[in-house]
Amino acid sequence: MTMDAKTVLLDSLDVRWKKYRSELKLCRAEFSEEAVHDVRVAARRLLAFFDLLRSVLPHARIQKIRRALKDQLDELDDLRDTQVLLVDISEYIHEVPDLEVFREYLEKKERKFLRAARKAVTSHKAGDLSERVEKMRAMIAEQPEEGLKEQLLTAADEAYARVIRLYHAVDAERVATIHKLRIAFKRFRYTIEIIHPMLEDFPHENFERMHTYQSMMGDIQDMEVALEGLA
Repeated sequence: MTMDAKTVLLDSLDVRWKKYRSELKLCRAEFSEEAVHDVRVAARRLLAFFDLLRSVLPHARIQKIRRALKDQLDELDDLRDTQVLLVDISEYIHEVPDLEVFREYLEKKERKFLRAARKAVTSHKAGDLSERVEKMRAMIAEQPEEGLKEQLLTAADEAYARVIRLYHAVDAERVATIHKLRIAFKRFRYTIEIIHPMLEDFPHENFERMHTYQSMMGDIQDMEVALEGLA
C-alpha cells in the first residue's frame, strides 16, 4: 500500500530531523571519528530532503536551512578526506615504506582537523535551525495534497534525466566527469529514498545496488584526492 505525498514528506522530515539531532548530541557528548561520520551522514540526508522540498515548495527559509547544513558539512569535509587517506595508506605502508612520510603528514593534518571539527560541532546552534525546521514542517502540513505527488515524481524524473545525461558524458580519462555523475546520482538516490513509499512495489534491493554504484564512484574520487595530497 502506498502513502500519500504529504505524509511521505512529513514522515521523512521527522525521521531525518530526529536522526540529525540525535547524532549531533551524541557527537558532542562522545566526540570520535565514528560520531563525526554519523553526523555528516545525518546532515547530508537532511540536506537532501530540503533539496527535494524546494522543488515543490519554493521558500527563502529552505535556502537558509540548506546553507546552515551545507556549512556544517564543509567544516567536516577536510577531516573526512584525511581519515579516508590514512586508512588507504595504512593498507599499503608495508609494501611501500616510503609512504611513511606521507602518513606522518596526514596524521598531523588529522589532529588539526579534529580540533576544528570538535569546535565546529560544539558551536552549531541547533536552536535556530530547529525553529526554521518546525516552521517548514507547518508549511508542509498546510499544503494541499492535490498535485503534490505529481510534483515529487517530476522532481525524481528530472533528477534521473540529469543522471542519464551525465552518464553518457562520462570520459574515463577525465575524472571530473565521473565526479559530476556521482553528485547527480547521489541526489537521485536520496530522492528515491524519500519518495519510495509513494511507489507501488518498489524493489528495496535497489537501495543496496544504488549505494554500491555510488560507492564505486566515491572510491575513484577518494583516489583523486589522495593523488592530489601526495603530489
